[in-house]
Amino acid sequence: MNKTVVIDVVGLSTFLLEEMPFLKQYISKKNIATISPMLPAVTTAVQSTYLTGKSPAEHGIVGNGWYDKEDCEVKFWKQSNKLVQGEKIWEKAKKQDPSFSCSQMFWWYNMYSSADYSLTPRPQYLADGRKLPDCYSQPAGLRDEMQEALGQFPLFQFWGPGANIKSTQWIADAAMLTDDRYNPTLTLIYLPHLDYCLQKFGPSFSFIKKDLLEIDKVLENLVNFYEKKETKIIILSEYGIAPVSKPLHLNRLFREHGLLAIREEGGLELLDAGASKAFVVADHQVAHVYINDVSITEKVKQILAEVAGVELVLDKTAQQQYHIDHNRSGDLVLMADADYWFTYYFWLDDAKAPDYARCVDIHKKPGYDPVEMFMTSKLRAGYKLLRKKAGFRYVMDVIPLDATLIKGSHGRIGGSSAYHPVIITDKKIATDILTAVDVFDIIYQHLF
Repeated sequence: MNKTVVIDVVGLSTFLLEEMPFLKQYISKKNIATISPMLPAVTTAVQSTYLTGKSPAEHGIVGNGWYDKEDCEVKFWKQSNKLVQGEKIWEKAKKQDPSFSCSQMFWWYNMYSSADYSLTPRPQYLADGRKLPDCYSQPAGLRDEMQEALGQFPLFQFWGPGANIKSTQWIADAAMLTDDRYNPTLTLIYLPHLDYCLQKFGPSFSFIKKDLLEIDKVLENLVNFYEKKETKIIILSEYGIAPVSKPLHLNRLFREHGLLAIREEGGLELLDAGASKAFVVADHQVAHVYINDVSITEKVKQILAEVAGVELVLDKTAQQQYHIDHNRSGDLVLMADADYWFTYYFWLDDAKAPDYARCVDIHKKPGYDPVEMFMTSKLRAGYKLLRKKAGFRYVMDVIPLDATLIKGSHGRIGGSSAYHPVIITDKKIATDILTAVDVFDIIYQHLF
């Protein structure tokens, strides 16, 4: 059994290597292959495939969120590992060797798992409406150990307009500290830093060079640390991020065709998914269409057929070919064309947008919102923080409603291989192009 670390560098692709001096030099002595993007090429689905060796049709993670047909709610960024159906790599390894242990550092679905050590973002939600930075761990005391040694987990640098290298550095430091104290056999490390700049600015070196150098330095420290411990090192990514410039607002289109149910509360509008005839759950360049009134299925297909920028419209039968057919997947699964991505926006007048639209609120929004990385005004944010410090109630409503700000996205299959995810290993890789399912076996072969 070999001590192994898997470092997930979000958004890493061959296109970026020229501006990452350490990683470029490191790769010259290692083996690198690209990974064909799977559908959907998004965080939770790909990570679940890497850790089970199964497709979304089998493990059930069809995206970062989906529509719960029993609760009649769109659910995004849930955290229970029990949502991932299938045996995890650490469970299989422990059957082969009972002394095996696993440290799961911020890979998703990291609560209530059978991993020996885990850390994941988990804010404190107080009764007065405040959200405080924190994290969740197994065992519970690990959280206290890490925050005592490293300071409070920088939640507001992990996502939102304040996202920066501090969260990635904290995760890397926590992984190394956990390794020193508990010596796990397998460590899984999630480094999110490039997700921010690449979605905001696209793969444009003039805007992201500083970010590339920052993550490169974190990688250098991690590699040096694990090499001293004679650890097998795997560096990989879940997806690459390609340029985009055209947001698609399908819920607005469905609303114009009378398919959406909208409730008005306090002068603001809310999407009522359970009462809608059909609606869209947007997730980067993939979207799930849920149809509550099956009699309009053909009408929905006709509407979508006329939309420029929608490359694939997959019913349940067609979803089988792409291994995404599952009870959680939409009645239709959509894939955007190159240069396009899907928003969750459903309001027609910004003055009636729901209150959460202008906030970082990943659980309330019925779809993914990358615009949460932008801020309308630093002055406004400063005013809100002063209210917070003074003990007054406040709403951090500083997120713009302009989807054209986003210049990079992911989720679709195909496209230029320059933006495909990669895997870098000590071991020889049999082929230059892998599938996401193959990654499970590569990790397991490093272990045994």
